[in-house]
Amino acid sequence: MSEALFFDRDLSWLSFNERVLQEAGNHRVPLLERIKFLSIYSSNSDEFYRVRMPALMALEKLYEKSPRKGFPVFTTVQEANQRIHLQQQLFGNILRGIIPELQESLNTELVFNRPIPEPVRAAATDYFFTQVLAFLQPIYLTDRRASLFPENNKIYLAAIASSASNRQEVIIVNVPSDVLPRFLSIIHEQTKYILFLEDIIRCNLQLVLPNQTIDSFYSFKVTRDAALDIMDEYEGDLAEKIEKQIAKRDYGFATRLLYGAGTPPECLQALINLFNLEKASIMEGGVYHNLRDLASLPVESSLLEYPKWPVLTYRMNNPQGSLLNEIGQKDIILHAPFQSFNTVLRFFNEAAIDPSVEEIFVTLYRIASDSRIATALISAAKNGKKVVVFVELKARFDEANNLRWSKRMKEAGVRIIYSIPTLKVHAKVALVKRMISNRPHHVGLLATGNLNETTARFYTDHILLTAHQGMLTELEQLFVFLSERKKPLTPGLLPFAHLLVAQFNLLDRFTSLIDREINNAKKGLPAGIIIKLNNLQENMLITKLYEASNAGVRIQLIVRSICCLIPGIPGMSEHITIRRIVDRYLEHGRVFIFQNNNDPQLYMGSADWMNRNIYRRIEVCFPVYNPVIKTEIMELINLQLKDNVQAVQLNEDMHNIPLPQTESLIRSQQAISELLNQRYRV
Repeated sequence: MSEALFFDRDLSWLSFNERVLQEAGNHRVPLLERIKFLSIYSSNSDEFYRVRMPALMALEKLYEKSPRKGFPVFTTVQEANQRIHLQQQLFGNILRGIIPELQESLNTELVFNRPIPEPVRAAATDYFFTQVLAFLQPIYLTDRRASLFPENNKIYLAAIASSASNRQEVIIVNVPSDVLPRFLSIIHEQTKYILFLEDIIRCNLQLVLPNQTIDSFYSFKVTRDAALDIMDEYEGDLAEKIEKQIAKRDYGFATRLLYGAGTPPECLQALINLFNLEKASIMEGGVYHNLRDLASLPVESSLLEYPKWPVLTYRMNNPQGSLLNEIGQKDIILHAPFQSFNTVLRFFNEAAIDPSVEEIFVTLYRIASDSRIATALISAAKNGKKVVVFVELKARFDEANNLRWSKRMKEAGVRIIYSIPTLKVHAKVALVKRMISNRPHHVGLLATGNLNETTARFYTDHILLTAHQGMLTELEQLFVFLSERKKPLTPGLLPFAHLLVAQFNLLDRFTSLIDREINNAKKGLPAGIIIKLNNLQENMLITKLYEASNAGVRIQLIVRSICCLIPGIPGMSEHITIRRIVDRYLEHGRVFIFQNNNDPQLYMGSADWMNRNIYRRIEVCFPVYNPVIKTEIMELINLQLKDNVQAVQLNEDMHNIPLPQTESLIRSQQAISELLNQRYRV
């Protein structure tokens, strides 16, 4: 099939971020939660410029050098900038609408693009002299001895000043929001005033530069490429290489200069020339940058936040007994964050001290900064267990934290297996090997999301605790292979009958599962596919879904972010619908349901259908055999397919189309919480 049959991944991602922005403007969402959505949107935009914009710039450069038929369709830098510019205008309108609501609801004034009010100016000046001034390092552009290299996404002010001789010059001032809070709150006569750190500097910098008259300030920031330049080789210490590259990341290739509205052209050009930004995207922004910091806005009110939903605790048959023993008797399913992650912590805590446990194997992709799981693994090693941990050092933006924990675990006696240079291990699995009465009793954990107790509070995921010996034997084989740190060269090297493992059998198995639905549809048998993913990009699998649609298979997709499949096109995808759900929790689980002539086959796992997941990662998807658990997962997915409050439908242009609201309103996350609460409340 032609590339024209696949939607552009970057425009699709921008469509997702637009959906996040829509929640910020949704008046049904509590006020403080709307501010958080603004923060998420801003953070996502920064990541786009750090991660995707360098790829788009490289593609443009390649195409200019060698334009040819068959070159992949891609979003131009200009197209992406235009789309983001429109979104940022909407962002500003939403924020300006929220500011008076803060005043009305909380008697709180967010001082936005105006002078600091007189009643709190003295307190702001005192804060400037006692807390801020120590971190300021003004640089005069006319001083040839001075040097400045703007670090990634840090805020700077360009102050245009004149001397007694009326000579104008530009002074660059850092805004130290990396070491000081971005916002200062001051209460005066029962009104809370919230000031931006850069406004405190604007208001007071003149006081410490008496020989200059500062006429105006304009903010700017430079966004830099986030990629780590890691040699694809086996030789050398990969951990050491990554540590060195992390130190360089904030000084990478510039992809964007974001400057404040109204910056004079001569000042802007001076910045471009000084910092060698000719090849970067030059974009006008608002007065303030890095509004992801709105997440730390110092305002609190439970009445303006989402109402708390109960977090359920798994009920053990014998709370005083062993969780590992209970897993040996029956499969257990956990649905985070609706159910407490404490059961996962108990799994590792018991394994660390249980005398019958001899070995523990686990993959860790993103480790929590204060990880109780890593702490339990350290204790297990000190308690004499053999502990093998595969730490992915190339998990973007978590490299430094993963490296720190891997060093701590290694010092405690844990065997740390680092990344395969050309392959990320994205699987979320653990294996505990026990010996009871001289017989092996293995228990395992297989999940759709990271073993991270922080993200488990707001990512929706599914965690299966099982003693299914077929799956666990295959999991043990995978761990043995990973310990050799080799890239698999032969897809069928390990004969997986239960697990679907990327680089081995995952692509072929998913293809055959779709083929079975196609064959059933052609025979007039019940056929259908339901898939929930974060991202859908891989062309071979999309093409196979098109083939299934043409055979009459009904395909229902729930895709949170990137989606390159174009739905609803007659003769290609007319039987395919796509929903996107954005709500208080981040949808993260991956679920695959094949109708199989009314005998549904259900898999879950870590794998999105992206090129990187299919071809450059170790992923594990696993079957759900327990009929009770299978039924429950299908119930939850069906609630999401009925969502007409937080779900939107994606059309062929990836626009977020609201669903018709009937008398029966279903908000799937709330419905799932209520269902599980009714079923499992103690």
